[in-house]
Amino acid sequence: MKGLILAAGLGTRLRPITSLKPKPTITVANKPLIHHAVDNLVAAGVTEIGVVVSYLTLNSIKETLQGYPGARFEYIMQSPPQGLAHAVQVSRAYLGDEPFVMYLSDNLFERGITTFVDRFRANGSNAVLALVPVTYDAAKSLGVAVVEDDKITRLVEKPADPPSTLAVAGVYVFDARIHDMIEGLAPGAKGEYQITDAIQRLIEAGGVVAPVTVTGWWKDTGQPDDILDANRLLLTHLQRDVQGETVNATLVGEVVVGPGAVVKDTTIFGPAIIGAGTKVERAYIGPFTAIGDGCEVRNAELEYSVVGNRSVIDGVKPRIQASLIGEDVVITGHDSRPATHRLVVGDESRISLHE
Repeated sequence: MKGLILAAGLGTRLRPITSLKPKPTITVANKPLIHHAVDNLVAAGVTEIGVVVSYLTLNSIKETLQGYPGARFEYIMQSPPQGLAHAVQVSRAYLGDEPFVMYLSDNLFERGITTFVDRFRANGSNAVLALVPVTYDAAKSLGVAVVEDDKITRLVEKPADPPSTLAVAGVYVFDARIHDMIEGLAPGAKGEYQITDAIQRLIEAGGVVAPVTVTGWWKDTGQPDDILDANRLLLTHLQRDVQGETVNATLVGEVVVGPGAVVKDTTIFGPAIIGAGTKVERAYIGPFTAIGDGCEVRNAELEYSVVGNRSVIDGVKPRIQASLIGEDVVITGHDSRPATHRLVVGDESRISLHE
């Protein structure tokens, strides 16, 4: 069985964070989104992985995956991206006739994907889909599945009147029959080739499509608030590990201080991560904060925020809260009137916060 990670999109809903890098390289709990996807595939026994990229995402994705242990990657060009079914179509030569797991690189699963893969291997289905219960209103903006007798009998994309509240999550397991269903598929309203249309074809041709309900949480990280919430959810599993140096520091709860980091004259309430080589001095770091590698935080307060690698936050008052800050960002400031700052800052930005 092979894996197929989709990473060709630009993530425009996350701009400015994605202005200089693709969404799968954004870090959540100090790990790129695409690493979370690979972790789950490898845990399910899938180590041969095709990564679907575009000319705009190729270099960043390759750099992010370079040196990842225990998996072998092949990069497949999809330019321009024209939907999920198109991604499978351009991957046909790589996939051959093997079954495969298609994984949307911006999706996170608390309990991984092994259950979905095991179900496929055990029951001889042509496909297995991960389903998650959602509200009726949420179902209107998602693809939903109708399930009868433990089989999916119908798929509907973004229905005005949902026939089900079981939404299709970002993992699909297929056998080779899906390729025949994609051949000759008509594009949708936006010119994209929808995988839900191909799966519906499979059902109508007598194929067996099995459902597996997601247990634990599932997160589609499409918006800045989704990144922050995903970071919160992942940090709830954090275990205390202090490898760096602490000087006159108070660490409360589950706090990780990476190797080479220095925390001085600072209070940290976990769960929180301080990345390798990061220096934190005269600061307050509140719960659900992840600060990347090689950062500097001085005379500042942060809480419920994600800070990318090599960023500097110096002299910012009052507190930075619920903020998503990219890589190589510099934020400086002095005392100011707001009770908190809330920021979404793209890579290589320079911000001065003054009264």
